[in-house]
Parts: sequence; C-alpha cells; structure tokens
Amino acid sequence: MKSEEYVRFLTEQFVRYMETPREERKKVRREHKAARPPLRNQLFGQIPDAIESYTSDIISRVKKHRK
Repeated sequence: MKSEEYVRFLTEQFVRYMETPREERKKVRREHKAARPPLRNQLFGQIPDAIESYTSDIISRVKKHRK
C-alpha cells in the first residue's frame, strides 16, 4: 500500500468516526466490550474452566460419598 493510499484510508476512517454521533460510538463500544469473553479466559484460555469443572466433579463425589 502506497503512503498516499494509506493516508487516504486513515482520513476516511477518521471522518467516518467523527461523523457518527457520540451516543452511537459509545453504544458500539459497550456492545463490543460485552461481547468479549471474561478476563480469566482471555489470559489463560480454557484452563480455568477445566479446573473449575474438575474440582466441582470431585466435590460432588465427596459429598455423595459422605451421605
């Protein structure tokens, strides 16, 4: 991409951003933030879910055994 094309692209993006109403931009930002996975999954992937599932299974077995 030539530098002129890149500057044109950036200018178009900036103008489009500035033309959208502030409330619309905030709404899009909120929707994007709500759609993200939890922070623990972003940092560690599926490992926290696997540990939670494993420990809950063990706890339920222990509770069942005590009865």
